[in-house]
Amino acid sequence: MMNRYIRTILLVEDSMADAEMSLDALREANLANPVVHLEDGVECMDWLQCRGAWATREPGNPAVVLLDIKMPRMDGLEVLTRMRADEKLRRIPVVILSSSREESDLARSWDLGVNAYVIKPVDVDQFFTAVRTLGQFWAVLNQAPEQD
Repeated sequence: MMNRYIRTILLVEDSMADAEMSLDALREANLANPVVHLEDGVECMDWLQCRGAWATREPGNPAVVLLDIKMPRMDGLEVLTRMRADEKLRRIPVVILSSSREESDLARSWDLGVNAYVIKPVDVDQFFTAVRTLGQFWAVLNQAPEQD
């Protein structure tokens, strides 16, 4: 069954420079999906659970969450932990976009059920290609099971 609407891509990134690069790459991919940029994990959980500033947003889960790890207030690993523990959120694909090459971050992300882990390259072209490809895969090609 096709989705009735084009689902949002959620970009959770506290660095404005990194967020701009990701947004540019997603725009360049010509995806029809709207992109919502949030700056930390608390905002992300509010969006996902339709709370606070997001209480009146259109209901529905995003196509994918592109998630940074190192953020203020609530980091990406805590967001991932909470998402995977929540029956309504656990099936949402999560892609970590992080500059962290720490083995512990990588291992913990996989243990928590991340769908992909992309280390932000210093090379802008590589980064654009990675984000474009991720956007196209998760937003267009990947079909998540229908929610119960």
